[in-house]
Amino acid sequence: ANWEQLAKFCTVGAAGYVVNLAVYTILLEGVGLHYIPAAIGSFLVAVANNYALNRIWTFRVERGHVGAQGLRFLVVSTVSLLANLAVLHVLVAAGVGKILAQAVAIVLVTPLNFLGNKLWSFRR
Repeated sequence: ANWEQLAKFCTVGAAGYVVNLAVYTILLEGVGLHYIPAAIGSFLVAVANNYALNRIWTFRVERGHVGAQGLRFLVVSTVSLLANLAVLHVLVAAGVGKILAQAVAIVLVTPLNFLGNKLWSFRR
């Protein structure tokens, strides 16, 4: 069951990954935002998408009160965002391109995000 949930979480995460990078690229290159606000904006869009899909599909059995789970999901996502921003900043400062840096940062933070949501956000 844990492997199935991980697979579903990764599928939802892949969709969120595409959404995040697309919005990030638009905010960064289309709107001209600095990479940190662009990452925060893309996070907000992706997190709303991921919460809905994870609640409906990945952690369906563990579904509890929408407000309580939503608040816990937001806390875990915020911690993940802070970790993402730290990795993103280090990578950009090291000379990695901003879009590639965001792509790598999202991947590196995914295990933290999964564990937080599995063990806290969507627990019974």
